Amino acid sequence: MTQFRPEGFPAISPYAVLDDPEASLTFIETLFGGTRMSVLKDDDGHVRHAAIRIGDAVLMMGQSSREWPATATHLHFYMPDVDDIWSRALSLGATRVQEPMRREDGDYRGGFRDPGGITWWIACMGAPAEKDTD
Repeated sequence: MTQFRPEGFPAISPYAVLDDPEASLTFIETLFGGTRMSVLKDDDGHVRHAAIRIGDAVLMMGQSSREWPATATHLHFYMPDVDDIWSRALSLGATRVQEPMRREDGDYRGGFRDPGGITWWIACMGAPAEKDTD
């Protein structure tokens, strides 16, 4: 069978048009351990297109322009320790959107906006991760 997509890319990847994609790339690397797969910049150093791997997902993004204005991007991410990610995100400059709490669907979830403009919804099923009290 003929390969129809680049090696390592899923069939569907979200694409974010942001005012500051470099800020989101750096945030994702630091908070989630993301790995940049490709970054194409224009002559002025603006990110025209980038792909970053987070676990088994790939997020693509690019710089906003007059032709392509920034759009609201929301991503939902299941993680084992919502509270740890929440506090580390805020320490990295994220803005609070919604405090972590138990939701009607049973998830423990909270939201924050990264410095580049992506709103992240971090969740886990069931109870929040247990914390050591020692």
